Amino acid sequence: MISVAALIFPNVQTLDLFGPLELLGWLPSEFEITTVSENPGLVRCRSGQSIAVDRALSERSDYDIVLVPGGPGTPVENQSEAINDWLITSSLSARTVMSVCTGSALLASIGLLDGRRATTNKMDFEWATSFGKKVDWVGRARWVEDGKFFTSSGISAGMDMCLAVIAHHLDRETALWVAKNAEYTWHEDASWDPFAVDHGTL
Repeated sequence: MISVAALIFPNVQTLDLFGPLELLGWLPSEFEITTVSENPGLVRCRSGQSIAVDRALSERSDYDIVLVPGGPGTPVENQSEAINDWLITSSLSARTVMSVCTGSALLASIGLLDGRRATTNKMDFEWATSFGKKVDWVGRARWVEDGKFFTSSGISAGMDMCLAVIAHHLDRETALWVAKNAEYTWHEDASWDPFAVDHGTL
């Protein structure tokens, strides 16, 4: 069983979080999903609903996969020492660290992406990349894989990246099966990024 920890914080972008979790959830015999936050209880998302979190950060940090979503609440300008410490510790032991949208800005702000290639939301590209001066930011990419780190562009791009992670941990056939059952068209080409053109990040 591959353990997955999905980080949640106030004003998290809903699809950043639930897009990948929906796809991983098609394989309950392969992936065990846990939602984590700084404090237990309910956390309100950007779209207004609240999520009941499974576990506080302090309870565990050894997960196989760590998912870091983004959104307006991404704690980079108002950083949380507890979240930063947990991310550093959990990333060391994780087999894969995924970020969606501005989640990569959080990883970059604490040095986890230094010297690596990464991408982020193209609409917020200038803002997000300002938190990682030592990161090789890729202006045109649906997602980027560099070692254990998978970073994706904005919001829905996290689903394409997650299918790539499923293929990485299991196989491509399984990823295609998940996409088919979810009635989702998987953009397998990581460089496919029309939004880079729209937002001028080429």
